[in-house]
Amino acid sequence: MAIWIDPPAWAAHGRLWSHLASDLSYAELHAFAAAHGIPRRGFERDHYDVPQESYERLLAAGAVSVSSRELVRRLSDAGLRRRKADAPSRRSVGNALLRPPRLHVGDLVAIPAPSGPVPAAGLEEGVAILEGWGLRVRVQPHVLDRAELLGYLAGVDADRAADFAAAWLDDDVAAVVAARGGYGAQRMIDLLDWRRLAEAPPKILVGFSDVTALHQAVASRLGLVTLHAHVATSLATADADSAEMMRGMLFEPEAIDLFRASRVAAVVPGSTTGVLVGGNLTVLSAEVGTSFARPARGGIVLLEDVDESPYRIDRLVTQLLRSGWFDGVRGIVAGAFTRCGEPGSVELTLRERLARLGVPFVTGFDAGHTRTSRSVPLGVRATLEVRSAGGASLRLAVPPFS
Repeated sequence: MAIWIDPPAWAAHGRLWSHLASDLSYAELHAFAAAHGIPRRGFERDHYDVPQESYERLLAAGAVSVSSRELVRRLSDAGLRRRKADAPSRRSVGNALLRPPRLHVGDLVAIPAPSGPVPAAGLEEGVAILEGWGLRVRVQPHVLDRAELLGYLAGVDADRAADFAAAWLDDDVAAVVAARGGYGAQRMIDLLDWRRLAEAPPKILVGFSDVTALHQAVASRLGLVTLHAHVATSLATADADSAEMMRGMLFEPEAIDLFRASRVAAVVPGSTTGVLVGGNLTVLSAEVGTSFARPARGGIVLLEDVDESPYRIDRLVTQLLRSGWFDGVRGIVAGAFTRCGEPGSVELTLRERLARLGVPFVTGFDAGHTRTSRSVPLGVRATLEVRSAGGASLRLAVPPFS
C-alpha cells in the first residue's frame, strides 16, 4: 500500500484540510477512501480533500504523513499528478476549452446510443469505416435496444446513460462516437455522475444533431473540446470528402480554415475572434434554462437543423434571443437547414432575426444533416472573416486536438 497524507494546513469552509493521495494507482486510493468513510465527492483530480478531524484516524488506518511538497513529488514521479489546467473541469463561458489527445491507429473507440433507435445495417457500415481507419471499435451493450413504451428511444434512459458512462470512464477508450441522433440525450444527461466523468482522462466526443445536448454538457461540466461531425450511422452514408475531413480532424488535426471547401453567403461583413459553440438549433433552444446550457457569449455560433419549417425556426431563434442566450455573441455561422422548406424562406428568416445583432454573419455553411457535412470542433478559438466584397473564412487558432 502506498497512501500518503499531508498535515492539515489548507483553510477552507472554516476548517483545515489535508490531501490524501496514492503513488500507486487511483484505484488503490479510491478503495482506501471508501473503506475509511471518505466520500467520493471529496476526490479532486488526483487526491482527496479530507478535513483535519479525519487526519489522525487515517494515519492509524495506514496512511503515511509526508509534507505537501513531498506528496506532490511522489505523485509527479508516479505519473499520477493531474494539473488543473490539464484536467477536465468547468471552464468559464467564452474561454477556449481543453483539447483532448488526437486519435492514433490502434486506439479504442466506443459507440453508445444516447438518443434514438439505431438501424443495425447502418451501424455495421459505420463500424466498418471506423475500423478501416485503423481503430478498434466497441459497440456498447444497449446500442440496438428500443424502448418498449417509447419506441423513439434507443432503450430506457438508465441503460443509455450507463452505456455512455461506461465508455467515458474506461481509460482505454480514446473517443466516444454516438451511434445516431434522433431524440433522447437530454433525458439521460441528469442520470450521469459528471463528477466521476471528470476523473477520466480527456477524450473526444463525436456526433451531431441530438448529440448537441452532450456537446453542451461536456463543455459546461468537463470543459473539453468536442467534434460536431458524423455519428456512426451517418458516417455510413457520408461522401468521401466529408468522411475524410472527419478522419483527418481526429487523426491529423490542423489549424485549418473550416470554409476552405465550402461556399457561404455573406450577411454581415466584418472580422471577429471567438470560441466555436452551438450545434442543433432545436436542442440549443430546449437546453435554455438548464444547468448544462452553454450560451453564445464570447463565441462564434454554429446553427443547423432538419425538418423544421421557417416559422418554427423563427420561434426557436426568437426563444434564444429572448432568453439572452445570444448576449455577447461575436459571430454567427448558419449551417445546413435540411428539409426545412423553401431554402430562400429559411435564409430570409435567419437574416431577419439575427442580422440585427450586428456581428459577422454567414449562411449556407455545409454542416448538419447532409452527406457532405463538414466537421466542426466546438470549444476551439477561431477567427471569422466575412468580406463585404464576397467570400469568408473561419480559421482555427490551434489544432482542435493535441
